[in-house]
Amino acid sequence: MVETRRVPPARKMIDRYGGGGFHIGGESFKSSVLVASTVAVAWSARSPEELTVECLAPLFAAGADFDLLLLGCGPRLRLPSVALRAALRSRGIALEPMDTGAACRTFNVLTSEERRVAAALIAV
Repeated sequence: MVETRRVPPARKMIDRYGGGGFHIGGESFKSSVLVASTVAVAWSARSPEELTVECLAPLFAAGADFDLLLLGCGPRLRLPSVALRAALRSRGIALEPMDTGAACRTFNVLTSEERRVAAALIAV
């Protein structure tokens, strides 16, 4: 019998999304959310156009260790500002915008591979 890779219990995984919120690692959020492998926090963002690096402060304050940030832009891909991209790049963080569903699925795959990833997810 072949055993598949197990995700350590302390790692956050996105169980469900939709209806204006998320279920992550046993916690429910009725808002947008910031999530990394060991932290998930409610987030007030509603659109990628309004985002600044300061909006991501809860991830940095929680000591989240990541070099890739997935941006779930809502129901469809929308590009964030050039200023946000530049601010993240100056911190050594790559930004990948996509729709929120794709960002949730990608986050789970990369987390299960133990990659240094975080996600900023706008609720759908």
